[in-house]
Amino acid sequence: MSTETISAINLRYSELAETSCCLSCGGAINHAEARPGEVCVDLGSGRGNDVIRLAEAVGAEGRAVGIDISEGMLKKAERNAEKLGVKNVAFLKSELESLPLESGSVNLVISNCSINHARDKQAVWNEVHRILAEGGRFVVSDIYSTSEVPERYRTDPAAVAECWAGSVEREVYLDELARAGFREVAVLEESKPYEKGAVQVVSWTIRGYKSSS
Repeated sequence: MSTETISAINLRYSELAETSCCLSCGGAINHAEARPGEVCVDLGSGRGNDVIRLAEAVGAEGRAVGIDISEGMLKKAERNAEKLGVKNVAFLKSELESLPLESGSVNLVISNCSINHARDKQAVWNEVHRILAEGGRFVVSDIYSTSEVPERYRTDPAAVAECWAGSVEREVYLDELARAGFREVAVLEESKPYEKGAVQVVSWTIRGYKSSS
C-alpha cells in the first residue's frame, strides 16, 4: 500500500472513529461462529466492536486481535475494550500485506470491507493463509466490482479510502483466494450490484478454509 493511500485511510477513518456512522459493508461476525479457546483476528478492526464480541465468544482461554492502520480507530478500540473490562484482546497497527502474527497461530480471520483497500490483495490473502492453522477459516465481508475500475481511480488514494476504487472483479477475487491456497470457498451472502463512486460494486460475505486436502 502506498504512503499516500495509508495517509488517506488514516485521515478518513481516524475522523470517523468518534462518530456513530456505520463503517462496514457486511456482517462477517454474524457467520464467524467463534469457539471457546480459539485465536481470532479481525482485519480492519475499526472501533474494535467485533474484536470484543470475538473475545467474549472465545472466553478466557482464547484471544482476539484487531489489526488496523488507523491510529484513531486503534485508540478508540483500546478505550472501548478497557471500558468494558475485556482483557483477552490486543490491537495492533499494521498493513494487511504483512501481518505481525506467527504462522499457523490463528483459528479464525474475519474482516469487513477492508481488504479492498489493499493495493496487493494477493499478498493479503497469502498472509491470511500463512497465519491460519491447518483447518482454520476466514469469514470476510467485502466488495467486488462488476467491471474493472479505471486506473485513474485505482491509483487515487482518496477514492481507495472511500471503499470502492480498490475493488477487483469477482473472478479476480476468487482467483486470488485459490492461488493463496484456500479450499471450500463459499458465498454466504451476496447483494445486487449498486452504484458506488464511479463504478458498480457488489457486497458479499465469503468463507474459506486452510486445508492441505
